[in-house]
Amino acid sequence: MNVPSGGPASQAGMRRRNLALVLRTVAERGPLSRASVANEVGLTRAAVSTLVEDLLAAGLLAELGPERSQRGRVGRPGSALRLAAGRSAPVGLGAEIGVDHLAVCAVDLRGAVLAHVHEETDNRGRPPSAVVGRLAELAAKLTEGLDAGGPPAGLAVAVPGLVGDPADGVVARAPNLDWTEEPVAAPLRDRLGGLPVTVDNEANLGALAEMWLCRPPGVRDFLHVSAGIGVGAALVMDGRLRRGARGFAGELGHVPVRPSGPVCSCGARGCLEQYAGEEAVLRAAGIDPAEAARQAGPAGRVRLLAERARRGDGRVRGALVRAGTALGIALAGTVNLLDPAAVVLGGGFAEVAPWALAAVQRELAERLPARGVPRLLEVSVLGREGPLLGAGNSVIRGIVEDPVGYWESRAR
Repeated sequence: MNVPSGGPASQAGMRRRNLALVLRTVAERGPLSRASVANEVGLTRAAVSTLVEDLLAAGLLAELGPERSQRGRVGRPGSALRLAAGRSAPVGLGAEIGVDHLAVCAVDLRGAVLAHVHEETDNRGRPPSAVVGRLAELAAKLTEGLDAGGPPAGLAVAVPGLVGDPADGVVARAPNLDWTEEPVAAPLRDRLGGLPVTVDNEANLGALAEMWLCRPPGVRDFLHVSAGIGVGAALVMDGRLRRGARGFAGELGHVPVRPSGPVCSCGARGCLEQYAGEEAVLRAAGIDPAEAARQAGPAGRVRLLAERARRGDGRVRGALVRAGTALGIALAGTVNLLDPAAVVLGGGFAEVAPWALAAVQRELAERLPARGVPRLLEVSVLGREGPLLGAGNSVIRGIVEDPVGYWESRAR
């Protein structure tokens, strides 16, 4: 494998960019022959062939045989290329630290989930070192039992809190976990033998999963709202996640909807989380959150709400309408300020949308100057799995966007 090293910086940089360009083209439009890739990227066939050989040797591409689409071409068809899979191809590990659960998954280069583990556990008040230690155990166990993929290229972790720098991996604040300035990436790297680790807000990773796995080509502007114990949001504009000056953008759950309302875990009053967060909705429905967890498990509490609403429970339906109203109030200001092409409701909102969505739409219709609210709102098909899938796929996207960086990380 001819990894760029030495020589003029511009030449090495150009080769690095071209390797990424070829791999990204196959990832987005493949299977493609070398000739088709050359036509797509504007490089010579000889240059593309050399780049492809390096990507094949690295286990990032695989050859399928003759390319199927040959309309308008003469001569022998070229061998089609696709992203590699199997024991020689790297996998991305995604993980999630939730208030009431831990989860880990492995995805291949094409984003297919190879393995998944979910453990319900109450992480509130639990020492962060114990939470991180258990997550490392789950990741190591999943990796050891993985028989459908190759070596892990890295681990990305979704957390319900503020993270300024994903590479640094320090959770600046996670009110629902009662964490402040807690390192997550460094201890995980130590426990997992130096595996590259990044950490990001769960709403950010949910939005990235939505963009990578669900958005039609060309639809690259939307606001993603994710609900669990808390309520988070992430803005994607022109295909890029907007993090804000300190990386703390998207704290929709702490937007005040009733300034004289109850005190929130963040210390402020009347935050959206106090009306649309999972536990707030349970209490408004007359359901004790702890009892609901005993009945359905922590991860099943929203399903319990949905089941009771489906059976016509008036108190549950009323609580969901009030939650939708509060969410609509918070979203109205956000939409007026940012003008996203769509608002995608994910997380717990996706499960209770049939009973909350009309209230959200009503508030937006009353508070937005422009029409089109029904088309503005969408419900994510990923639901609660979005952050975990976004985490795993973020590792894969890192390889596709910079294969040389992946080679260099393996060499260290």
